Amino acid sequence: MEELTIIQKITAYAIPIIFAITVHEAAHGYAAKYFGDMTAHYLGRISLNPFKHIDPIGTIILPALTVWMGGILFGWAKPVPVNFSNLRNPKKNMMWVALAGPLSNLLMAIFWTFLYARLQLFPDSSIFFLQVMALAGIQINLILMVLNMLPIPPLDGGRVAVSLLPYPWSSYIENLEKYGLFIIIFLLFSGVLGNILFPLINISKSIIFAIFG
Repeated sequence: MEELTIIQKITAYAIPIIFAITVHEAAHGYAAKYFGDMTAHYLGRISLNPFKHIDPIGTIILPALTVWMGGILFGWAKPVPVNFSNLRNPKKNMMWVALAGPLSNLLMAIFWTFLYARLQLFPDSSIFFLQVMALAGIQINLILMVLNMLPIPPLDGGRVAVSLLPYPWSSYIENLEKYGLFIIIFLLFSGVLGNILFPLINISKSIIFAIFG
């Protein structure tokens, strides 16, 4: 059975992880710029340079810890700064800025699925490495997409909920933000988060494979 070296394994996972995080954050910044907020643009955060988006704890330490413990891959990047009051229509445009990140992960999952389905076009010596990388890319991007769509601020789904819900419900969701990270970590280590995410990830994967695989 063919196996990868440790360097090849790290590379096969690192490439899709870096792209998943970097494009996700850059997409938020680009959408904010499109709708009128130039904050991320002026701070140089609309960039595909991963070093501008990496958070040492959220991007490196916590994901490695959760994978080592056998749980769902979990982490975060440095959030792209968005001043929602600068948007042309703050409440409405907030939704599109928030959706830009998960949508970018959906598109990347489709890209990796497209690659996975066409591995026979590559030299035999590279097929196993590309297979591992493509499967990692599919899984990582679907995890990020589904996780970020949970309606818990500061996740993107929380922003979408604030945008769509009428007052005072939108205000209740918005006020959860100061507790949001603690809620997510509690759900993660209690096992509830995995029970919510895995079925949604598997359904998403089945649909993408059926269409593009």
